[in-house]
Amino acid sequence: MINGFNIAPRFKPNARAVVFEGDCREMLRQVPSGAIQLVVTSPPYNLGKEYESHLHLDDYISQQREVIAECVRVLADGGSICWQVGNYVDDGAIIPLDSLLYPVFASFGLKMRNRIVWHFEHGLHCSRRLSGRYETIMWFTKGDDYVFELDPIRVPQKYPGKKYFKGPKAGQYSCNPLGKNPGDVWTIPNVKSNHVEKTGHPCQFPIELIERLVLALTREGDWVLDPFLGTGTSVIAAVRHERRGIGAELVRKYIEISKSRIDLAAHDELPVRPMDRPVFDPKNAGRNLLTAPWLTDKQPVDQMALLEKATSYRARK
Repeated sequence: MINGFNIAPRFKPNARAVVFEGDCREMLRQVPSGAIQLVVTSPPYNLGKEYESHLHLDDYISQQREVIAECVRVLADGGSICWQVGNYVDDGAIIPLDSLLYPVFASFGLKMRNRIVWHFEHGLHCSRRLSGRYETIMWFTKGDDYVFELDPIRVPQKYPGKKYFKGPKAGQYSCNPLGKNPGDVWTIPNVKSNHVEKTGHPCQFPIELIERLVLALTREGDWVLDPFLGTGTSVIAAVRHERRGIGAELVRKYIEISKSRIDLAAHDELPVRPMDRPVFDPKNAGRNLLTAPWLTDKQPVDQMALLEKATSYRARK
């Protein structure tokens, strides 16, 4: 128990939050079949980070299949699985993991409803290929009668004053006053150094990304499960919206971070980037960084020292 909010160490039907320390396959064995409404996670990408072992790609897919099989077992009829992945990089060549994992999900009879592109604007800068600025979320359902609530995740209309110009509704507003469908390309800032939610984890979910999935694919009181919990974001998104959350994590320091963040979220004290906040626009903020110093008439002496001297080139004859 932390500050009066009980975070259970293993699955309990009446718990609000569960953080299991250990292998997710052991945690999944505790969960009854059909108990979970939403499985949402971002598994390790097999890149050899501190929290994962670097496996041969075939072994990695086999390991994922084992976890996915258990996730399908615990998933309720009408439930959803959202598996967020990026690319595996092998000697400079990228291999999209969603293309390798899709057959695994399909083999269990799940149906893909969307391949959501999560676009972000910051990351590593590549010099031998285009810099990666998106990852994907594969959304599968167990059956055709599934939960999907669009209204809680609508976004502002592009043209809210647009009207029908002909037909029986001519002159009436044509848009939904609650907003529009967000589509399958989501521009949401990733969690970098100056993000309000940043912890010590190198690959952290933004809460608003998971909130969209929780609000659209579950109802109050439902269970949300994350087999690769990291710093607790999936459980946080569940708790913030009156759902129950359960996750597993191997690394002790991330267990402690998860528990602390979940408790803060339960007391509405966790710093969070709001879902409805627009992506930062430096032009609207009046940032002087928009002006290239090498294009201005007068340069500070110390700034000019950082700039490469202009080199003249002659056309080749």
